[in-house]
Amino acid sequence: MTRPEISFEFFPPRNVEATFRLWDTVQALAPLKPRFVSVTYGAGGTTRELTRDVVAALHKRSGLRVAAHLTCVDATREETLGIARQFQEAGVQDIVALRGDPPKGSSGFTAHPDGFASSLDLIAALREAGDFTIRVGAYPDKHPEAADAQADVAWLKRKFEAGASEALTQFFFEPDSFFRFRDACAAAGIDKPVVPGILPIENWKGARRFAEATGTKIPGWVIDLFESPQAEGRQDQIATELCTRLCQDLMAGGVDKLHFYTLNRPELTRDVCAALGVTPETALENVA
Repeated sequence: MTRPEISFEFFPPRNVEATFRLWDTVQALAPLKPRFVSVTYGAGGTTRELTRDVVAALHKRSGLRVAAHLTCVDATREETLGIARQFQEAGVQDIVALRGDPPKGSSGFTAHPDGFASSLDLIAALREAGDFTIRVGAYPDKHPEAADAQADVAWLKRKFEAGASEALTQFFFEPDSFFRFRDACAAAGIDKPVVPGILPIENWKGARRFAEATGTKIPGWVIDLFESPQAEGRQDQIATELCTRLCQDLMAGGVDKLHFYTLNRPELTRDVCAALGVTPETALENVA
């Protein structure tokens, strides 16, 4: 198998300690030469300004290609497009366009009266507003709000038709989840890249809660791996082996790009990448 192309997702810090953790994560993973890194919004758009500032700083100081998350939540069209213009003025041309999660405590997504009604509207407006590379979300396991799995495929096709150039999937636990989705996308006439999203499990309880909230199927054997008495003290080893095997199976099935959700904790992601043959590139002049 050839070395996969990789990309990483970070989230913006909320305090000084988290700021140091983010920069440590960037420094640890940047030598792996990702094709891009992305920076998220918090739920409900709560870190909009932080995302803007972190994206600009990363673009200026890291030398990495940076993609900024942009959502439709709790903002007018003009406010959202204004943020996009600020990204563009900072030299950032890559955007991950999402509807976004509703604010905590709300019963579901409600569009701002003067805002974008859906990710489709946001994608189309970004396509009109500038020369952006637009990435979008995709769901190998049925999105909680989708009628069925085919509805997720149809919605993704509409995102591509609106102007997206690549999709990044929600994380999943078994390669067949991705392969079924990829085959369904191909059958629907989707010919743009659909890149699997990979979550190295730093915290099993947190990952399980997130999976249950997003409709991600958790196989019983995965639960047994992390919750058996034998797992005590071995969670990192289990997580690394599980994630590495998942990536290897995806690559054996023809996948050549992987997008890692780092949670601003680089160790497991770095270990998995090393197992896949993705190691730091050392400049020739640094070799004695």
